[in-house]
Amino acid sequence: MSGRVEVRVTPGASRDEVKIADGRVQLRVTAPPADGAANEAVIALLAAALGRPRRDLTLLRGAAARIKLIGVALG
Repeated sequence: MSGRVEVRVTPGASRDEVKIADGRVQLRVTAPPADGAANEAVIALLAAALGRPRRDLTLLRGAAARIKLIGVALG
């Protein structure tokens, strides 16, 4: 079983943060948007927030965009 989460990402933030505003999941990560660092930070932060291991999360869409679709393996 799996699910999907659409997130809006702000890289290069002053601190890592997960919040829900206007019905959207918003992630702020300190990692810069270069060499995939922000994408890795997004996966790690979201995995921690969901209480799932990183291996259960996959970036499905939006590697170079602020809006990303993350797949989450459940079960």
